[in-house]
Amino acid sequence: MQNLFKYSILRVKNTSLQFVRYLYDEIAWDDRLIGIIGARGTGKTTLMLQYIKKNYKNSNKAIYISLDDLYFTKNKLFDFVEEFYSYGGRFLFVDEVHKYQTWGIEIKNIYDIFTDVKIVFSGSSALQLHKLQGDLSRRAAMYQLCELSFREYLNLSYRSDLPYFNLSDITNNYVELIPQVIRVESILKEFDYYLTDGIYPFFIETKGQFYDRLINTVNVIIEVDLQAIDNINFSTTVKLRKIIALIADSVPFRVNITDLSRKSGLSRDVLLRLLDSLDRANLINMLRRSSVPTGHLTKPEKIYLNNTALLNALNTNDSYSKGTARETFFLNQLKQNHKITYPKTGDFLVDNKYLFEIGGKGKSYNQIDGIENSYIAADDIEYGYGNKIPLWLFGFLY
Repeated sequence: MQNLFKYSILRVKNTSLQFVRYLYDEIAWDDRLIGIIGARGTGKTTLMLQYIKKNYKNSNKAIYISLDDLYFTKNKLFDFVEEFYSYGGRFLFVDEVHKYQTWGIEIKNIYDIFTDVKIVFSGSSALQLHKLQGDLSRRAAMYQLCELSFREYLNLSYRSDLPYFNLSDITNNYVELIPQVIRVESILKEFDYYLTDGIYPFFIETKGQFYDRLINTVNVIIEVDLQAIDNINFSTTVKLRKIIALIADSVPFRVNITDLSRKSGLSRDVLLRLLDSLDRANLINMLRRSSVPTGHLTKPEKIYLNNTALLNALNTNDSYSKGTARETFFLNQLKQNHKITYPKTGDFLVDNKYLFEIGGKGKSYNQIDGIENSYIAADDIEYGYGNKIPLWLFGFLY
């Protein structure tokens, strides 16, 4: 236990407070049980360490632990907390929970028995809390940490404090909003760089090795996280790789389940379940029609890679196009706080209200002409006009 305290103190000491992710201010930190899920590399660990540094810097009442530490191969989490509590510990920050088989039931027991202990845990976005033992999903306040928005990328790059806007602000008042946020030499140049190299916070520390780090992150998600969470064996892992490769080389992937089932060597039901796992793990985004249910056995209309950095990293046949990147970006940024479905006309229907067509600066209104609440999200423009809004501005939604 002494070593775990030492490691916690070192991690907290070496954590910077210069840039804090958007989710920090959205979390109700006073809740007794908080869960933070998200894709690897988005900054969940840093978020917890920053909170400790701001609130319990040199206090033995708070500790950060990771359940992939060798200590927990021989010791139970519950037993550790019992000892931690006896030394006055009251604030527990637990990382990598999906690496520890009985984490759900043990955290539930800790929550029920040590009633003055506050717990914050984090894990993969692929976690399915509703399946956990001990009904933990009823007790925990859950939050999802997404990849960097374009706004956050600019704030991290320039140490600025640009504001965020809601979707109604953007659709109704974008002309007034844009002067508030164009503070860099070339917003379009920065946007292009963000799409390729700025999606994950680690871009700031991996100059020249961003894609090596990203591909390694994808491998860990498939080989470690999904195996631990969904009990996927090695043979299925190989097929998962094949599915991602097939999707990456043809996104946006118009789904033909029969064809994809044949190429991957998986039955329809298994294939749809694995696609759902990849979607939960933030590797892909599945787009369905608004009129169909969202269960994992429902075939999506289109499949996108989760973000444009993955699009660049995983595409192997030089089929990457700017049009694909634009749609991928828009879906990635909007899905965080909105329901996105596949419409009869146009590219995306948002919250069953806003219809969007995605394109370049010359994109016409032909497909959405006369439709109420319809807009073009246009790339390669700084200011926009009429119902044509700069695509980059949708990166200011969080």
